[in-house]
This record gives sequence, C-alpha cells and structure tokens, in this order.
Amino acid sequence: MFKNNLKIAWRNILKNKGIFSINIVGLALGIASCLIIMLFVIDELSYDRYNEKADQIVNVVFRAKVNGEEIKEGAVMAPVGQTLKQEFPEVLDATRIRNIGAPKIIVANQSYREDSFAFVDDNFFNVFTLPIIEGDARNPLQEPNTAVITKAEAEKLFGATNAIGKLFYIEGEEQPFRVTGVIDKVPQNSHFHFDIFASIKGLDEAKSDSWFKGDFYTYLLLKEGAEPKNLETKLPYILEKYMGSKMQEEMGVPFEEFTKENQLGFRIFPLTDIHLYADNSSYSRLEQGGDIKYVYIFSAIALFMLLIACINFMNLATATAAKRAKEVGIRKVLGSNKNQLLYQFLSESLIATLLAMVFAISMVFVSLPFYNELSGKELQLAFLWQPTVLVSLMLLTLFISLLAGGYPAFFLSSFKPIAALKNKFLGGNKNKGLRSGLVIFQFVISAGLILATLVVNQQMQYIQNKDIGYDRDQLLVLREAYLLGNDRDAFRNELLKNPKVASITNAASIPAGSTDNYMSQVYIDGEFNRRMPVYNIDENYITTMGMELVAGRNFSKEFGTDSTNVIINQTAAKVLGFGTNAIGKIVTDGSGDHTVVGVIKDFHFKSLHQTIDPLFLFYRPFGGLIIKAKSADMAGLISDANTLWNRFNTDETFGYSLLDESYRQTYVDEQKMGTLLNVFALLTILVACLGLFGLVTFTAEQRFKEIGIRKVLGSSVSEIVAMLSKDFLKLVFLSFFIAFPLGYYLMNKWLEGFAYRIEIQWGLFTITALITLLIAFGTIGWKSFRAATLNPVSALKDE
Repeated sequence: MFKNNLKIAWRNILKNKGIFSINIVGLALGIASCLIIMLFVIDELSYDRYNEKADQIVNVVFRAKVNGEEIKEGAVMAPVGQTLKQEFPEVLDATRIRNIGAPKIIVANQSYREDSFAFVDDNFFNVFTLPIIEGDARNPLQEPNTAVITKAEAEKLFGATNAIGKLFYIEGEEQPFRVTGVIDKVPQNSHFHFDIFASIKGLDEAKSDSWFKGDFYTYLLLKEGAEPKNLETKLPYILEKYMGSKMQEEMGVPFEEFTKENQLGFRIFPLTDIHLYADNSSYSRLEQGGDIKYVYIFSAIALFMLLIACINFMNLATATAAKRAKEVGIRKVLGSNKNQLLYQFLSESLIATLLAMVFAISMVFVSLPFYNELSGKELQLAFLWQPTVLVSLMLLTLFISLLAGGYPAFFLSSFKPIAALKNKFLGGNKNKGLRSGLVIFQFVISAGLILATLVVNQQMQYIQNKDIGYDRDQLLVLREAYLLGNDRDAFRNELLKNPKVASITNAASIPAGSTDNYMSQVYIDGEFNRRMPVYNIDENYITTMGMELVAGRNFSKEFGTDSTNVIINQTAAKVLGFGTNAIGKIVTDGSGDHTVVGVIKDFHFKSLHQTIDPLFLFYRPFGGLIIKAKSADMAGLISDANTLWNRFNTDETFGYSLLDESYRQTYVDEQKMGTLLNVFALLTILVACLGLFGLVTFTAEQRFKEIGIRKVLGSSVSEIVAMLSKDFLKLVFLSFFIAFPLGYYLMNKWLEGFAYRIEIQWGLFTITALITLLIAFGTIGWKSFRAATLNPVSALKDE
C-alpha cells in the first residue's frame, strides 16, 4: 500500500511541476535558513562546554557603584581565589589568568610579539580541559619559569612541534622559560584563546595580599551540585572580613561608612554564561563575547521562517484542490475511505518535504562559507552528519511533513463524492478565515523584519555620522612606536618632515580600538570621590585629534609645571561639583595634587552603548604615535612610515591602524546583525510572497467561471485585477496593526542597549508599509493579471 501511495504521489507531483517547484523552493528556503541559524545558535550556546567540568566552573567578577560610578570588572584581586577556597567547603579549587598584553618573546636571537600570552596558576590544566599531548601531563607548571604552549606556537618559535625542554626568553626577564607541555589548541568556542600559558609562580604581583588592586581573572571549581547563586550570597562576608580592615587606610573612610552610600560586591558567573551574558566592556572579559539577545532574535527568525514555509505549503496545496476534486470523488466512489486518501496525500507531503530537505542541505552547503564571512563565525557543515543530528533532521522532516501536509490532507480527503464529481465543494469558503489568518501572520513577520532592518540600519548610520567630539578621519595610529625606544623621537621628527603629515602626538591613549586602560582614584579635599579613567597625552594631542577646549588652556612646554596639572572633560567638571568654575581647582590622585588648567569638550572614548564618563588628561607623553595626515593619501603615508621605520634597523614589525576603521570595528557585532537581518528579511519576504502567490492562485481557481462571466459582460483586466487584489491587500493592511506595535516594542528594547540612539520615527513605519504593500501588490498583481487575461471561453465551457 505504501509503495503504491508513493507511486501515485510521484505521478501527481509530475502533473503539477510548476506548483510543486514553488512548494519545494519555498520549503527548502525555510528549512535552509532554519538550519543555518540552528548552527549559529548551537555554536553560541556551546562556548566553554568542551570542559569536562564546565558545569562546576564559575568566574568571580567585581561589581561596585561608588559615587555614581558603576564598576564592572572581570579581573579581581590576587588573593580572592585562594581565600574563597579556604572559606567555603563547596569551593574545591581556584585558578587564575593574568593577561599581560603582548610581551616580546626571544628565541635564538629571533624576537616575536606574542599577543596570546598569559600567566596561569599551576593547577590551571586540572580545572580546564586542555589535554597535554606532549610533556608533563600531570603538573607541567609546578615550577617557576615553565610554560605550556600550543602546537602552532611550537612550530612558530622552534620550527617543530617537539618543543619539550626548549627555552625562550621574555624581554626584560633574566631567566628563560622552559617548555614543559604542549597542547593541541584552545577550542574556537572558548572565551579565551592563548598560545603560551606561563607559570604564574614567578610573578611577584600574584603573591600580593591587597584587596584593592588586582588584574587576575579568577575561576572556582565547585563541588558537583553546588549552586553558584548560593555561594554568591555569602560573598559580602568576605568583603567585610578582608577588605574592611584596610578601607580606612586605602579610602580614608571606615568600611561601614563607605558601604552606607556605596555598593561593593563580587558576582559569580557560571563558565558557560560568560560568552553570552557577561558585560562586553574591555574591563569585564578577556575577549569580545556574544550577546544572548542575538540568539533569541535569530532563533525567532528561524522559527518564523519555518512556519511561513509550512504555511506556503498548505496554501499551495489547497490552491490546487479544485483540480483534484474529481480525483477524490472517483476514488471515494470506487471504495477508497478517508484514511486511505489521508495516507495518499500525506505521502505526497512526505516526498515534497524529503526533496526540500535534500535541497535545503545543498543550499546550506553552498551558502555556509558566505554566512561565515558575514557573521565572522567558523560554522562547519560536518556538524550535520553527527548521528544525533541526522536523527534530529529525520524527525524534523517528519514533523514538517505533518505540519505542512496535514491540513491539506484532511481538507482534500473530506470532500463529499457527489460534490467533488460536480466540482461543488465548499472547502475554500469554509476555511477562508484560516487562510486569511495565515496571510496576516506571514505579513506580520515580513513587515516586522523590514521595520527591524530599517531601525538597525538607521542606528548604524547614526553611529557612523554622530559627532563624537574628535575627528577620526585621516588619523594613522602607530601603537607600537614605543618599541623604537630611544629612537622614537627621532622617528617622529623625521615623519614631521613628510609633506603628507599635518601633526603628530605621542600618546598611549586612543579613543577607539586598543588603548592604554588606566584608572586613578580621585580625592577631593582629602576624601575619596571615585575612580576616573586617565588619558596620558602630550601638548599636541588635543589639536591632532581635533578636540575642543571649552575653558582654560592646553598643555604647553612653555609651562614647566604642566606635569602636575590636569585637563578634565565637561562630565568630570560636573560630577566633581566644579560646574563652570573648574579652572584652578585642586584634585588629588595617587601621584599627588593636580591643578585643573583646562576643560575639554566631552568626547566619546567608549562605545556609544555607554554614556560619557568623567576623564582626566595628564601631561605624560609615552606609548605610541598618532599621525594626522594632510591629505586622503593614507596608503602613501603608511608606505612612507613603513620605509622610515625600517631605516631604524629595529627587529620589531611595523604595525598600524586607521582610527576610523578602529571606530567601525567597535560596532562590528551590530553591523553583522544588520547585514544578517537584511539577508533573512529578504528571504522571509520571498517565502511570504510564495505564500501569497498560493492564496491568489486558490482564489483564481475558485472564481474561474466568475472571471469568465465578468469578462464576457465587459469587465476590463484592471477591474478584475482590482477585484482579486483588494481582499488580500486588506489582509496586508491588517497585519500592520500587529506588526508595528510589536516591532516598535522589540526594537526599542534593542535600542536600550545604546546610551546614544535614534528615536523610532513615524516615517519608518510609512516606509515599511510602502515596501510591504509594493511587494504584496507585485505578487498579487502578477497572478491576478494572468488570471484576468485568460480566454473567457475556456472558463465558461469547463464543466
């Protein structure tokens, strides 16, 4: 019976190649989109789960609110981990990571800058699952000046993977580091990626007992079943016990008094939550992470795409029902019961779904490299061939087959034999409400995605065009210029002779991209006020960056005391209570008293996700160089700078960045989201149009004779097109009443993540409505025109 049903199903499919092809394409697009998004979601949710004890590992972070300043730091003080292990029995172990930037690695008179270097505790590889494939697998970092490296790093440093016992030096260190272990690599879905893990035992700051300073990313291994939130509730006791006794000395105020008006505390983050839930600032994570909001957004898109594709299948199947009415009638007269007919039509649905699944997997195979390029991911199609995934795909195929084909099967098998033989069935009218609801649902999603795409694109345009308080164009950043040592000033002076150069500033502080992160504790009249970020600059910084002084003066070599002076931004003047009278005020930090000599107009030195913080600018020239170009010939300037760099015979590699590109990179996640939204909005609209095509086809089939009679009685093609279109356009209009409030709410929630944002204007709704109506009318009008131009004689003689 099943074999016979498949044969009949295949014959019926061949008779309706056009409708069947549209069905397959629509369903395949929906399934392919769903599969790609599924790969993305699974990848995002898999971060750090490669660790065998992933569910037992937590990260300790520091959170505080002091005089209005919100402090969110992923790194904590050196003694925190071991203290928590001693105090709480549910903590089995504690380990730390100390990221020191990009030290210079020296091997056999060759040097390298390694930005994937970290100091870790000797128990690090007992907590994290990074198997040692060569060397001491039990405790490779037990001794100071030992290191575990990756296979790639072994080949880079020593030209071979057999690196055990080999030595390398870190610039400034007398003792060499000995390789005691080699790992394959840190998995891609990890929240940290290092190629060298050096023993922390030789690091003096790791032995510090200070509870006020620290840059150690600290992880705890909890007992099985221990609840992180329960541990978190006990941490205030630790702060009071270990920080309280030193508060008077560090802050000038007793702990009890300080915590009355300020909040201090540790938070516990499960390891598997770090990538998606941790704060994405440079102080909170070792690397840029993901965002759970995007997982929710794209999961919803995947679900809606699949539902719309299934709705299309249903609509197109019922649209061809009139052609199969006599077939149903004859089958019933010849003895077929409803169940047999039901199996027959479900067989057709299964064949269509199987073909669509094969087509969809082929589409995923072709499109995945492009998706990876757009999203910055490294998704692999090989994931789909895992046994559990294959079983899931088969179950998904059956589910889609039942979901998409169930309603048409019940609809077709329910025809009365006599009515079916006379082509007088009422299925179309009886189920008109359901089909109307389906088309409204499709265009709620389509209009909502169009609105979301417009909002995201407008916010990205706003970010790129916003006045951020400095001129980011034609600025060349040489962060590593400090590596020239004593030759840096000579290099700068030679560059100033270049006619392409307008000015050069010597500063480690850069408002976009990688920068020197430095915070200073500020005191006013001897009392601790708050911490403030510090920019260390020279006298050329403000003019080179195109910033504006609103009061006082710039730093100048003419004033010998400028090393003890400070320039503050407008926000600092406000939060310190200086108002418009900041010039001449005294502020104190760890280096002493400083006189305010200037107030600079606020500029954005963090992401637009955050408000502008108060800022101190000190006259302390060091670090790299920032070059302001006179012309747009940045390629020529870069080439000249590279040539000049090489003349100084340094063994350091010339590196540079463009400030405007660094600024754009700050919002790379939002840009990727906008691009992917554009793609999936287009696909959703395409699939929705196929569904609308199905409904127009159904209506044209139902009103075939009516159209013929109207044409004989003198109706024009345009009148018939209008007759067939108006009911569907009403449904599209109705979809706006759901899509617009829902879209407004959801996009407002997304925009809340930006401190500086656009307001969603009514014009965006108008544009969305026009785009949606044009797409809908284009689909409806084309099919209606085809129906209206048929020969009326064919309709009138068909009985």
